[in-house]
Amino acid sequence: METARTATLIAATIASGLISGLFYAFSVAVMPGLARSSDKTLVETMQNINRAILNGWFILAYLGAPLLTAVTLVLHATDPDTRDAIVPLAVALAAYVATMVITGRINIPLNNALEQAGSPEHTATAHTTRTTFETPWNRANTWRTLLTTVSLALLTYTLTLH
Repeated sequence: METARTATLIAATIASGLISGLFYAFSVAVMPGLARSSDKTLVETMQNINRAILNGWFILAYLGAPLLTAVTLVLHATDPDTRDAIVPLAVALAAYVATMVITGRINIPLNNALEQAGSPEHTATAHTTRTTFETPWNRANTWRTLLTTVSLALLTYTLTLH
């Protein structure tokens, strides 16, 4: 049982770290870089990123992180000797689920609207699309970055309890 607890905790930590790092990279490099670009470039680049990110590797980490954290939580909760990990694991899971809620309620609808806007060939259309998308998407991504970092920190802390 100890091996299962440790393996799922390590896997959850890695998956959470990958997603936290992805959101962080968008916060500190991708979006600030695109902020310096034309409206057309930002819209077209984000449309391409949104299409490219829907792949098995991303889905594996994005959905694997909360699933593995939940399994780890159950495995720790069923052993009286490891119950000190329940609170950090539960909070890590809650923070990650909050990230998923933000993604589902804000980022995905904005991504879908960006896609439905079509080609950013016309300057006025690209500008309107950008102004509708950029600020709320960045604000939501900042929250996703913070929440997944909290989740990652708590999972890492839980590793120290072993």
